[in-house]
Amino acid sequence: MDQRLRRNLDRALNPAVVAVIGDKRQSGYMWLRSMQTFSGHVYSVQVNPDEAAGIAELGVRNFASVREIPEPVDYAVCAVPRHVAPRVLVDCIASGVAGIGMFTSGFAETGEELGIRLQDEVVLLARDAGIALIGPNCMGLYNPRLGVRFSQDQPAGAGGRVALVSQSGTHALNVSLMAAANGILLSKAVSVGNAVVLDLPDYLDYFLDDPETDVIAIYVEGPRDGRRFAEALRRAAARKPVVVWKGGLTPAGQRATMSHTASLAASPELFRGLLRQANAISVNSVDELLDVLQLLVRCKPGTGARLGLMAMTGGQSVVITDAFERAGLEVPTLTDRSYTELSEFFNIVGGSYRNPLDMGGTIRDSSENLDRLLHILDADTHVDGIVMEISALFQARRWVREPAALDALVTQLKAHQQQSAKPFLAVLHPSFAEAEVVTARPRVQAAGIAALPSFDRAALALRRVTDRARRAAGMLPLDSATP
Repeated sequence: MDQRLRRNLDRALNPAVVAVIGDKRQSGYMWLRSMQTFSGHVYSVQVNPDEAAGIAELGVRNFASVREIPEPVDYAVCAVPRHVAPRVLVDCIASGVAGIGMFTSGFAETGEELGIRLQDEVVLLARDAGIALIGPNCMGLYNPRLGVRFSQDQPAGAGGRVALVSQSGTHALNVSLMAAANGILLSKAVSVGNAVVLDLPDYLDYFLDDPETDVIAIYVEGPRDGRRFAEALRRAAARKPVVVWKGGLTPAGQRATMSHTASLAASPELFRGLLRQANAISVNSVDELLDVLQLLVRCKPGTGARLGLMAMTGGQSVVITDAFERAGLEVPTLTDRSYTELSEFFNIVGGSYRNPLDMGGTIRDSSENLDRLLHILDADTHVDGIVMEISALFQARRWVREPAALDALVTQLKAHQQQSAKPFLAVLHPSFAEAEVVTARPRVQAAGIAALPSFDRAALALRRVTDRARRAAGMLPLDSATP
């Protein structure tokens, strides 16, 4: 990406002035309403006089052309019919617009001659001018800190540390919403659509240098230039964790990618090999993506695979062990010193402390005992990280009756997390009291503690994050497999 294009992309992602072109009452003024949280100036461009009153009701000034807007536009949204898009792009270029998110679809993804010809025309105009064209066939840009949105449901007012790049507009929206529901805010998001001017490698290079981004998440169906994508992925993943959700892994899914974004899907084996060589983290669903992001954002990094497991009952102590061992992690015996300390207070009636700790009877009425357990595992030289079950099965009704009880537990776990150098995460299952769990899990996450909904999901996410750290430290070869 040349410097002019990079500067324009930066202006578009951090705009002071936004123009919305072609929004209509029929669509509920989707774009103009979404931009009502924007901290800068928003203008409308709409030539239909029947739309003027509705736009005025939103408090937005309307113009017949981008050229009439009285100040330089950093980012424009284009929501016009496809045959009008080239003309709109000419106006944007003439008025010095830095970047344009082309929501307009019906281009090469249709396979039609007209769609292909119109896309070629748009590409030629944009490349010659150096304008940062996002899309077409995309949702465009999201900057929550500035309130730039493509949906009224997206949070605004504060940003996080995770950047999202998605070839799917739906996934860009869904991930931004689901991440926020799990307390993970994005720094920025880009829905790239057909990616005809700016492609995935350009966004990777941008977010690699973005000071507001610590982690990069990608949904990809098929890069246009596999070699360039691989090189950019390797550069980015060497400095920041990159999590890649690949769509189109089945033969039918690969056919769907062509009709969705006109991209070509690489073979699954080739793509997985590419991710391993770059030391990117591969996931297969939105749930797996969010699980990994939780650990990257909330857990201290670690390269050890040996875990101290804390379960509430005997049955759970068995299945939590199976889950983490099945994921390729270790559940070792503890040191003799740990067993000596545990024997001084652990309730062995219906419990066990070999590792995992079957601790329900020991901590039921004693926060002091929970502190002692955490301290012992933290000091144990056989343990690299700690996973604790928070059981709604026995506590949900108490949380409703005594909300302070959960708050006290969260405060206690947060204090441990802050003083420990080892990764710590919690598992809070759905249960018979699912509504209470839905309320409780965000309270744990709001404290900065990773809280996942099952042992299996926690184990798989931890294995993937740990393997990335071990490869980066030279403890695993780059071509080693991760589930």
